Amino acid sequence: MLTLKNVQKYYEGFHLNCSLTVPTGCITGLIGQNGAGKSTMFKAILNLISIDSGEIRLFNQDIASLSSLDKQKLGVVLSDSGFSGYLTIKNIMKVNQHMYTDFEKEYFLSQCERFHLPLNKMIKEFSTGMKAKLKVLLALSHNAQFLILDEPTSGLDTIARDEILDLLREYMETEGRSILISSHISTDLETLCDEIYMIHNGGIVLHEETDCLFDQYGVLKVSEEQFRTLDKQYLLRTLKEPFGYSCLTNEKAFYVENYPAITIERGNIDNIITTMIRGENNERITL
Repeated sequence: MLTLKNVQKYYEGFHLNCSLTVPTGCITGLIGQNGAGKSTMFKAILNLISIDSGEIRLFNQDIASLSSLDKQKLGVVLSDSGFSGYLTIKNIMKVNQHMYTDFEKEYFLSQCERFHLPLNKMIKEFSTGMKAKLKVLLALSHNAQFLILDEPTSGLDTIARDEILDLLREYMETEGRSILISSHISTDLETLCDEIYMIHNGGIVLHEETDCLFDQYGVLKVSEEQFRTLDKQYLLRTLKEPFGYSCLTNEKAFYVENYPAITIERGNIDNIITTMIRGENNERITL
């Protein structure tokens, strides 16, 4: 569905350098700190900014070659986009009916009713959650094959986030669809995504299937003495802590079997991000 191959973009003080693939039928998550490069990557995929080198292919063709009909297969939510506060949903619906030949008016209206979005109220009077739901509904309402969602749940409470994630799960019930979604809310991606990419300082530092993160990754909590005697061949990163070290591994079973006295936390996106970004390669650790 989507492939980025050695995509590079240079700015003063920042360099995007990444490769990524989103297969058909897959929800792929992109996670990273603010400023890591998530939004830059999304704008490159949408051809909103030019890249300096590399290749981006969508629907089996270069993004620069996409026709207007191809572009209608995309549903997009960008974190820094929105609507004029003086428009109503009825106004926006008319615009989308002209923009998209497959705009599903009945579906859109039924979802507005489902989420209690008033049709005649100005957008400036909507809550943050109402605006976020509207942006996602519009992306879903023209039979898109591929969704590109940049922080669609940012700033929302738990209930509003869950409602949007449910919409995305419903969308994926139709075959032949895919989603690329970014978020700094790790639990959203853990429960939704089939695979995760982690971006840091413009580069991909980790790519794994979500199930693999939970099953094979773990964080060892060890004292300095335990660290000295530890077999370090399966450690990815090590973070110095007041008690000793936190050590990230993708071979949790090895340490469970061979070091039963060591505390091992189950892998999750938060502790993996922390250790990957703040930790060091083991050869740089001195005792």
